[in-house]
Amino acid sequence: MRHFTIEPQGPFSLRELAAFGFGQREAQVWDGVMRLAFCLDGYQRQVGVEVRQDAHGVHGVVHGEGDLEAVRRQVARALSLDFDGHLLEAVGQRDPVVARLLRAAPGLRPPLFYSPYEAAVWAVMSARRPRQQIAEVRRRLSEAHGRVFELAGERVAALPIPEQLLGVGQVPGQTAEKVQRMHGVARAALEGRLDVQRMHELGPEAAMRELQSLPGLGPFYSALVVVRGSGFADVLPTNEPQLLELVARLYGLPGPPSPAELGALAEAWRPMRTWVAVLVRAAGPRVLV
Repeated sequence: MRHFTIEPQGPFSLRELAAFGFGQREAQVWDGVMRLAFCLDGYQRQVGVEVRQDAHGVHGVVHGEGDLEAVRRQVARALSLDFDGHLLEAVGQRDPVVARLLRAAPGLRPPLFYSPYEAAVWAVMSARRPRQQIAEVRRRLSEAHGRVFELAGERVAALPIPEQLLGVGQVPGQTAEKVQRMHGVARAALEGRLDVQRMHELGPEAAMRELQSLPGLGPFYSALVVVRGSGFADVLPTNEPQLLELVARLYGLPGPPSPAELGALAEAWRPMRTWVAVLVRAAGPRVLV
C-alpha cells in the first residue's frame, strides 16, 4: 500500500464531509475513516483509498494500481481540497448569514462525485427514482462488474470502468432504456468527453450544453455532472427549490427568490458561489431549527 498527505489550506473537516450523504455515497457513522473507491481519471482502472485526518493533514492509504500523484489529485478534488478554504472564510466576513452557516458546519466543503463519468452514470440511473434505492442499485452493479476493495475493515466497491460497463447487458432495478443511456455515458467517457480538464477548458456553460447531447442528461443533470463532477467552485444554481426555500428563510425574504434576485444576493458569495450554495443546503437546516 502507498500513502500520501494533503495539507488543507484553510478550515477543513473530514468528519463533516463524511457525514454529508451525496450522490455516490451514503452518510455513515463516523469512525475516523472515509472510504473511497472510484474509477481513476482516464477511466482505465479503479482504486480504493482510506482517508484520515489529524493535526498534520489529510492522509490517504491507496489500494490498487495507478499513479500515486493522480490518485492524490483526484482525492483532493473529490474532497474540495484543491481550493484555498480561506476564500470561503472571506465570504463569511462580508455576509453575516454565511458566517453563521460556517459556525454551524465548521470545515465543511462540498463533497464531489469522483469524476464526471461517475456523476453522469449516477444521473442516468437516478432520474425520477429515490436516491437510497439507486444507491443500492449502484452498489450491486459495482460489486458485480466493478472492483471491490477492503478499506479499513469494510468492503467498498468501485463503479465499473467504461469498458466494463459497456459489457453489462442488464442492470437489476434499471430499465433497458437506462442501461442504453449508461452505455452512452461510457462511450462518451472513452471518447474523452467526460474528462475534467476538457470541462475546465470549455467552462461550465459550454460543458453543460455539450453534455445535453447525451440521452438522459437534460439541463439539471448536465449541471450536476459538470459542477459536482469536475469541481467548479463559482457556479450558482438558480433553480433548486430546496436552496431557494432555505435562502428565503435565512435572509428573511417574503418568498423564494427569482433567479435574478438570487443572482444579486449571491454577488457577495463570489468567487465561491457553488460552495456557499452547498453550505446553505447542508448547514441551513441546522441554524433554522
